[in-house]
Formats: sequence, C-alpha cells, structure tokens
Amino acid sequence: MVRTSGFHPENRGSTPRGAVFMQKSYLSIASASDIEDKRERFIYRIFEIIPGGLSILTLFLATVFSWALPVAVALFTIVFDIYWLLRVSYLAIHQVIAYQKMKYNLKVDFEEKLNKVFRNDWTKIYHLVVLPTYKEGIEIIRTTFEALKNSKYDKEKMIVVLGVEKRAGEAAKSMAERIKKEYRKTFPYLLVSVHSEKQGEIAGKGSNLAFAVETAKELIDKLKIPYKNIVISSFDVDTRVYPQYFLCLTFNYLSAEDSLHSSYQPIPLYNNNIWDAPAFSRVVSLSGSFWQMMMQEMPHKLVTYSSHSFPFKVFLEIGYPKNVVSDDSRIFWKSYLEYNGNYRVVPLYYPVSMDAVLSKTLGKTIVNQYVQQKRWAWGCSEIPYVLYGFLKNKKIKLGEKIKHSFNIIEGYWSWAVSALITFFLGWLPLILGGERFNVTLLSYNLPRMTSRIMSLAMSGMIISAIISLLILPSRPRRLNKWKSFTMFLQWILLPVTLIAFGSIPALDSQIRLMFKNYLEFRVTEKVRTK
Repeated sequence: MVRTSGFHPENRGSTPRGAVFMQKSYLSIASASDIEDKRERFIYRIFEIIPGGLSILTLFLATVFSWALPVAVALFTIVFDIYWLLRVSYLAIHQVIAYQKMKYNLKVDFEEKLNKVFRNDWTKIYHLVVLPTYKEGIEIIRTTFEALKNSKYDKEKMIVVLGVEKRAGEAAKSMAERIKKEYRKTFPYLLVSVHSEKQGEIAGKGSNLAFAVETAKELIDKLKIPYKNIVISSFDVDTRVYPQYFLCLTFNYLSAEDSLHSSYQPIPLYNNNIWDAPAFSRVVSLSGSFWQMMMQEMPHKLVTYSSHSFPFKVFLEIGYPKNVVSDDSRIFWKSYLEYNGNYRVVPLYYPVSMDAVLSKTLGKTIVNQYVQQKRWAWGCSEIPYVLYGFLKNKKIKLGEKIKHSFNIIEGYWSWAVSALITFFLGWLPLILGGERFNVTLLSYNLPRMTSRIMSLAMSGMIISAIISLLILPSRPRRLNKWKSFTMFLQWILLPVTLIAFGSIPALDSQIRLMFKNYLEFRVTEKVRTK
C-alpha cells in the first residue's frame, strides 16, 4: 500500500522517509476479517482469542483446582495476595510521586522556562486542537472553548477545529456554527468540519478526527507553516485544558529526545462535574486518573489514552486510525510499528479536566458507566494487533517485542481477573474443597490470613482517598459540607467498582473479541447539572 504523506521537505522541514511514505500494509488492520490470506487470518484469530481465553482459563482453573487441589490453591492464594500487597505498595509510591510532580508543574511558569531555554524559537510552534463531537450539548462545548480561551498561549498560533458528524443532523451543524460565531474573534483560525462516514471507516472519534485534521491541513498549507512546527492535540470534546497546558506541551515537545517520534500524554482528571456525579462514578473516574498518574512514572508502559497530543508529522506519515474503537491507543501502536520501535510516549505530569459519567437518571448513569468501561476495555483488541505486528516487523528488537507483549497481555489479564481472584479465591477452597480440606489448620487460617493481607493492601485506597481530596475543585456553594465528607467515604465502594466496572466489562470485551462479536463505538452521554 502506497500512501502519499503530503510532506514537502523543501518548505516543511526534512523527513528521513521522503515525501512519499511507504506504509506497511498490516498497519491498517482492524480485525482478522481484514486479512485476505487464510493462514494469516488464522494466526490473527488465534491472537484475538488470547485475551479472553487466558482470562477464562484462569478463572476455570481456579474453580477446578479449588475442588481438586484445595491445598495448592490456598497456598497460591496467599502468595498472590502477598504479591498484590507488594504491587499495590509499589503503585501507591508511584502515585504519590506523580501527584507531587503534577502539583509542581501546576506552579511552574512554563513561559519563563521556554524563554530561558529556547528564547524565541518556541514561538514558532503551532497547536492544532481537534474537538470531535457528536450530539453533545452546547453547554459542554462552550466550557471547553472557555478553557481554551483562558489558556496562556498565543491564539494566533492555535488552529482549532470543531469536528461535527453529518449523521448528528442539522442541529449539530447549527450548534457548531453558533460556537464559531461566538469565538471567532478569540481564535483567528477556528474551523468547523462536517464528517460523513466513508467505506472502511467506523462511526466514532477516530474517523471524525482524521477528517478534521485533513480539513485543517488545507489552511496549514495556505499559511505555509512547517509541518514539524505543528503539534496536534486530540481532545475529547469535554476536555478542559488547564491554563498552561500548551506552554507545558511546547516545552516537552522541544525538550524531547526525539520530538517527532513521541506522543505527549497529560493526566486526565474527571473534575468537570465530579461534585454532581454519583459516588460509584466518582470512584471509577478517579481510579482511572490515578492509574494514569502511576503510568506517568512508568513511561516504558505508557500508551496514549483519551485526550493526548502528537506531532502533525506523525498524522501525515502514519495516518490516524479510522476503523477502530480504541483510536487513542491504536495511533501509538501504529506509530511504534511503522517507526520500527522508535516511538514512545512522553509523560507531561500536567492535567486536563474531563467529565465523569453522569446521565439524567441513576439507572442510565450505571448503564453508561458500564458501557464506557467496556469500550475502554476493548483496548484488548490491541493485543492481536501488536502481536501480529511484531510477527510482521523484523526490525524491532526481540527483547522489546517480549517486553511489550508481556506488558499488554498482563495488563488486560489483570484488568479482567485480578479483582475476582483477590476477593473470591480465598473462599473457593473452603466452598469446593470438601470436608477433608475444611478440617485442616490451613482451612481455618486461610480467610484470616488473606483478610489481613488485603487489609494492608487497602492502605493504597487510603492514599487514593487523600489525593482525591487534594485534586478536587472547590465545592459548589449549592452543596452542603456533608458532600465533602462523602468524597472520602466513597472509597469504601472500591471493591465493588473494581468488579462491577472493572473485571466484568473487561471480561465482556475479551469474550466479544474471542467470538468475533466486535464492539462498535458508542459515545458516552454527557450531562451537566446547573
């Protein structure tokens, strides 16, 4: 497959790959059905079965061995719980360190740092901000634009595209034009794109974003901006940037060891409506924020997630994924494979604020929370993509392939089964082990030992609870002080949310992938309480 990148070295900065970019054919695969060769398709199908097969096998063997080998399972449970305690402690340390770095960066004067380190060179950097939208209300989008308006960056060096879907109807286009009219004086380069779904695309953020960037490219070429001087920020439409986001991003872009082969990941804080969201939604959202904090401290495992930024040059050479649900992670892996392992994610240790799941009724909120978690867990579809890509790419080092393969498989396996093993495996030998096991001293001590170990592990929950209070926005005056206290008490729901909105949707996604019941993109409803 030959792809013309549109990259012109004579007026856009040099590229080692030239103006015409030869893209590897396997990079655009969305599922096994995209592969014509039967043997290759069979291999990809095996890889699609791995996530669900491994998780189901784990739970099946845990059940069978609890009946057949209860002593072995009891010993394994104790060892696993000790491992979980050590892991929680390790992650909690990273969480605290990442929080401290984020807190520090919020106080840094990045404009002063840029002027000191890069002088006037940094003012050449343009930011292309893309906001794909479907049927979100104007109040959602307006608050996003207000945050962009208040950001400390030259608005003449920002190109903002509001990407509308044609299938959303005339109301969506009318809303977009209204936003454009309100903010055109603030943003000289404010565009509205209207995306129509084409063959080979799926209805979702990726195809909308790709079309929006292609629309912006016409303006970029007209302005003759060097491509290497443009950074794309792919934002969910509810993303509110903190004041210095683009200054921080610019500093990291210019400071990166290889800026054109790096993505840039902020920390997502679900603070936009956190005071109005129900307790379980707050816990799920904050857990996601804390996980991303921890990953910032482990950049070798960090993959682009939700709202993130990357070089415009990557879009031109790689092409943004239009045919997958998990476009945010796919653009990383697609780039990693195309650049033969020479691609990474730079942690920004700087936040953006987004919406926690909130709908008009509690029942709808529960459903939408589950659907959102299932969509995020659909990232398990990256496992076959990465494994197949590693088979096809002979230039990436074997050690790198093994490391990334283990990390991605272990990550989704843990997502699906760890909470279930932690909270239930200690009881299975007692229930299924029979009278011979139940009269042993190990049987008597097993629940007590696991309970004590897990109580120690819950210290990580206390750390999360404290940090959650520290990152909260000010309590709205319409809410009483009791609401602040519930923000701490909500963490007792963590064991429930880990299973109901962690393990179960993860297993759901993995089993769907296993049986070729491929997930479609579904936008999470966004509601704001006035």
